Amino acid sequence: MQILRNEAYFLAYAAVTKYAAQRCIWIFYKIAMLKIKNINTYYGQAQALKNVSLHLTEGEVVTLIGANGAGKTTLLNSLSGVVPPRSGEILFNNVPINNLAVHQIVRMGISQVPEGRQVFKPISVEDNLELGAYLHHRMLGGGDEVKRNKEMVYDLFPILRERRKQLAGTLSGGEQQMLAIGRAFMARPKLMLLDEPSMGLAPMVAQEIFRVIENLSRENKTTVLLVEQNARAALKMANRGYVLENGHLILEGTAAELLQNKDVQRAYLGKDKKEIWER
Repeated sequence: MQILRNEAYFLAYAAVTKYAAQRCIWIFYKIAMLKIKNINTYYGQAQALKNVSLHLTEGEVVTLIGANGAGKTTLLNSLSGVVPPRSGEILFNNVPINNLAVHQIVRMGISQVPEGRQVFKPISVEDNLELGAYLHHRMLGGGDEVKRNKEMVYDLFPILRERRKQLAGTLSGGEQQMLAIGRAFMARPKLMLLDEPSMGLAPMVAQEIFRVIENLSRENKTTVLLVEQNARAALKMANRGYVLENGHLILEGTAAELLQNKDVQRAYLGKDKKEIWER
């Protein structure tokens, strides 16, 4: 009789524990800012992303790791509407954005900093920043908000204040990257997509870029999805990470878990690789 009673207690405990775990998972998934469900993205007949699913919660820094051609940039472009997925679903704050135009996605609070910076070189630094605020300005009206946002960008990157009347094309590579991030920030995004922000930059400049990315998340509560060639540096600042290989997500985990993963170390970190600012 005692055995049966104990077994009943155990089964009841197991049922409650299982329910609690499922409930926690359900609540966590429901409050995720970004949910990507089984998206498939193509360039013509070539499939670049294959049933990719991931999520981001508010305030996180999440990094995508993978070799060239793995699909990292395609994933960012799918999120921003540049290359929409053919199937699957993307939810931003529980609203489907798969079929929205790029400007509508920006209006909802997603900004992308593309690989290669792509600033408007023939116009000034200040004009570049104001272009970044165009949709935000149209929604809210008035110039005071734009001025406040510019001051916030200048506080993040003091060198841009000094260069504000200078043509963007005459800036150094690092300054152009700062401008590209600042231009995206002018839309006051809830989610910022960063594609290879340290590419081609001197180590000290790259370190400054990483510092600002951390500040955006910590102080401005901006959620960040980061594609970065220096996987070790990216994982050092990220909360979590995903590994992409040939269009498939093959691994996910906390940043600490991925840093300790032997396959990740061998493929993307290098046994004796130093931090970018230690080179």
